[in-house]
Amino acid sequence: MEQGDRNGRTTVKDHEAAPQTSSRGKLVKAGAQASEISGKALGRMIEAFMGLPGIGKKSAQRLAFAVLGMTKEEAAGIAQAILDLKNNSRYCSVCNNITEDTVCSICRDEKRDGSRICVVEEPSNILIFEKTGIHRGRYHVLLGALSPLDGIAPRDLTINGLMERLGSGAVKEVIIATNPTVKGEATAIYLSKLIKPLGISVTRIAYGLPVGGDIEYADESTVSRAIDGRREM
Repeated sequence: MEQGDRNGRTTVKDHEAAPQTSSRGKLVKAGAQASEISGKALGRMIEAFMGLPGIGKKSAQRLAFAVLGMTKEEAAGIAQAILDLKNNSRYCSVCNNITEDTVCSICRDEKRDGSRICVVEEPSNILIFEKTGIHRGRYHVLLGALSPLDGIAPRDLTINGLMERLGSGAVKEVIIATNPTVKGEATAIYLSKLIKPLGISVTRIAYGLPVGGDIEYADESTVSRAIDGRREM
């Protein structure tokens, strides 16, 4: 889908739409080998699966053969689910969570604690926090992290949208839950400097999460400990 403005976005951006040259070469080579042995259709399927994160050649081959063993109805169902996901998904106009509506269910939930906002890098991080059941406040998704070397500046994130939400005066605490990486830490420090002058408490999730890791791959108990051990910045 087309990528719009990050601070007022509705359509979902396409992550890693074009693999790096070296990775692309591996995909083409694997697909070509399979094409020679089992036909072009299977080769293209393997190449497509290898374009997904965390999927290597062997896993791609297993998935391709699994699809091959499905009925046409089952395969069509998967294909339609992928199209529906791409066509119907959008960013919440308030927090940038993934939703099919203008405003996501979390932002619409009046039982949520509107005085606390948990700031995360990606919408997938929200799923992990929600599994713990420990955070009953709201969220704000930055859609990335600061990275000058990669050309990602504050204007490229949804920081303006966050500051607008904080301007209402209803928020008392901002929990910064960016990933414990160099980029995530730089983003946390930058946000802290922006938010503290507003008189709002700024906390950082504790390092129950492994340094250098992504929240997306953490289990519920680890995330729960990290939330409980958050600290003032």
